[in-house]
Amino acid sequence: MGLKKKREKTGLKSISRSKKTDTAQSGAPPLKALIKSLSSEDDGVRVKARHSLVATGKAAVLPLTEALKSSHALVKWEAAKALGEIGAPEAAPSLVKALEDDQFDVRWLAAIGLIGMNIKGLKPLLHALMHRSDSVFLREGAHHVIHDLTKGELREYLAPVLAALENIELAAGCPQAAFHALEMLEKERKISDTWKHSY
Repeated sequence: MGLKKKREKTGLKSISRSKKTDTAQSGAPPLKALIKSLSSEDDGVRVKARHSLVATGKAAVLPLTEALKSSHALVKWEAAKALGEIGAPEAAPSLVKALEDDQFDVRWLAAIGLIGMNIKGLKPLLHALMHRSDSVFLREGAHHVIHDLTKGELREYLAPVLAALENIELAAGCPQAAFHALEMLEKERKISDTWKHSY
């Protein structure tokens, strides 16, 4: 073997070892292991796993949305909090569904997450109100989110929706109010019209 080829081969081995060392040094557990840790009874283990998932970003959204469907209260809580902290719009439909969770803390965290997304999480929420406004939990959660969002530039679009959520006499008009708000937002290109709802 020539000296040049020997050096190249040695160089490749060195790069391979370097990659393995980097992976080992990063010490980042796989997503599956982190999700499993969300069910730990040890608060420290759960918090550490959640922080790692949040640091992972968008790649953690799908496993976290699955975790949000868990029957385990701690897992749902941690998943809702992590999704809200990541703030990826892809998580919005799952957080909207979580507004109807039977656990108050999960509903609260879902609302906080949607508020943090601002307009990026609004479309699935308005779709839900158009199709499921008979849900008390959904209306309560939507009120929390929309009440906060009407404090800013979205007020002109969302004020009628908020009024419908707050007034029993106007409650029947909530789907229509949500529809008109979404229509206006899409018409003015405030919201993309490409999101496909699942309601």
